[in-house]
Amino acid sequence: MSAAAATAKRIAYPFSAIVGQDSLKHALLLSAVDPSLGGVLALGDRGTGKTTAVRGLANLLPPIKAVKDCHYHCDPAVTDALCEICAANADLAKQGTRTVAVPVVDLPLGATEDRVLGALDIERALVDGEKQFEPGLLADANRGYLYIDEVNLLEDHLVDVLLDVAASGSNVVEREGLSLRHPARFVLVGSGNPEEGELRPQLLDRFGLSVDVETPKDPAQRVEIIKRREAFDADRAAFAKRWASADAKNRKRILTAREKLPNLDVPDATLLLIAEICIALGTDGLRGELTLIKAARAHAALEGATSVEPSHVRAMAPLALGHRLRRNPLDDARATVRVERILDDIFAAREAA
Repeated sequence: MSAAAATAKRIAYPFSAIVGQDSLKHALLLSAVDPSLGGVLALGDRGTGKTTAVRGLANLLPPIKAVKDCHYHCDPAVTDALCEICAANADLAKQGTRTVAVPVVDLPLGATEDRVLGALDIERALVDGEKQFEPGLLADANRGYLYIDEVNLLEDHLVDVLLDVAASGSNVVEREGLSLRHPARFVLVGSGNPEEGELRPQLLDRFGLSVDVETPKDPAQRVEIIKRREAFDADRAAFAKRWASADAKNRKRILTAREKLPNLDVPDATLLLIAEICIALGTDGLRGELTLIKAARAHAALEGATSVEPSHVRAMAPLALGHRLRRNPLDDARATVRVERILDDIFAAREAA
């Protein structure tokens, strides 16, 4: 394969060129505005663009500044989230910085625990007699995205690893005489077909937003998807260039929203509304409220608003709360439908008051 052909093969389908799937695209944009949201879970039919959207998002993300030669992409401006090497450096500024693309790392279903966590560099140990850590996928994904396709089929021991790291924001390795801790803060994005298996409740709860992805029913929309895909496969570089301007606009939206985010006010009345919704839905714990607040704030920032209003909460509630509902054996409606019912009742009561 020639160098030009290899480069073309690496070009991802542009995010802005994806037809439909507005909820999924919006959820991914929200995760880019506020990575602390907890990630995105996309469940639905195969072949509906879930993986394509995640790959396209990588090209939208503004580059990040990292400590030079640091494998974990440590942020020199955040001293409480440095790896052990950077933290031990007396003068971090002298080490220099570099600008890197936001990492988007795939976690294959068949990955071993060593590949995910990292392990002893066997070759170096045998040749030089040195114990050297070989970073894994969690190290690669620090300050970026960790993407798991068919996440509902992930083996239990890897789920346990992800739960520990997601809770602490760091990866602790204790094996083969190694004892090491490094930062592992990433946005977790998962996709899968629920017909092939369910997620463990503990992992499901760790996702900030959940989106149901369906096969488009509109014939015109399906034709447009086919046309664009054929154009992309015929000349990837030309197709990407055609959509570069639209992707640049989305990138600017992300940057502008990030600037607005810290200054967005959440009125007490909006907080009370969020609590009322979560109580009516019977969500366990307070993670639902906290996630809904963050999602509504990020949504408001993307919309250019100056404060978080009830309309922002209503728009985000199905994404933030749908996957947190308890099963109801007497109601087989989809979770998002159940959320919408509660929202209709609550907002109707408020209008009548």
